Amino acid sequence: MTDDSGGPSAATWPQWFKQLRSELVRAGPGAFRPFRQPPAVGARKSAVLMLFSAGSDPHADGAGPDVLLTERAHTLRRHAGQVSFPGGGLEPGDAGPQDAALREATEEVGLSADGVDVAALTSSLWIPVSGAAVTPVLGWWREPSPVGVVDVSEVASVARVPLSTLLDPAHRLLLEMPDGRRLPAFELGDLTIWGFTAGILDRLLHLSGLEQPWDRERIHPVPPEFLGTSRRKGAGR
Repeated sequence: MTDDSGGPSAATWPQWFKQLRSELVRAGPGAFRPFRQPPAVGARKSAVLMLFSAGSDPHADGAGPDVLLTERAHTLRRHAGQVSFPGGGLEPGDAGPQDAALREATEEVGLSADGVDVAALTSSLWIPVSGAAVTPVLGWWREPSPVGVVDVSEVASVARVPLSTLLDPAHRLLLEMPDGRRLPAFELGDLTIWGFTAGILDRLLHLSGLEQPWDRERIHPVPPEFLGTSRRKGAGR
């Protein structure tokens, strides 16, 4: 786990975000259990940006913090049509996961990286289905910039999802996989977040201290289409 002070602006971070960063740093490789660590060789190195902000309009009634998510293009070879954090594979010009996550977010949704404080880099996590070793990068959106679909070959839609929506117990459930595993998921209208992205969000909400009690007996079988190719409802990397 690598942490970043965030510079002078770190003093303006909300308490829940400071707690989240501290807990990620303290937990180290165990922060995102039960995700496994990648193999020593052979993994495709990637990074995703877990970008939080105070909200699109902090002064509006009912407004609050949000997180940036994307719906992946339905024509992609891997994880088509799924909800995910901005991100992608490391390229030769990237200095590391931080650079890759910010570059990918800029290319995919038009993010202005100058307005982002990088707070922490977690240990890499293994996604066997795609052979990727993914490093989640925690960021605070100090100066939010307009975002939208820039690369239509990668992204179908972009959303700033309020944490209040993710925290609402009515939107939370477990999906039972064919092998019996039960994975956290979020139902948001016509989109369901599950798999890697939901697992990360589940841990982030818990570590931030914002999590509300929810019914862990609400268990649904994973829809067969989730395990295949692109559909409108889906999960992240």
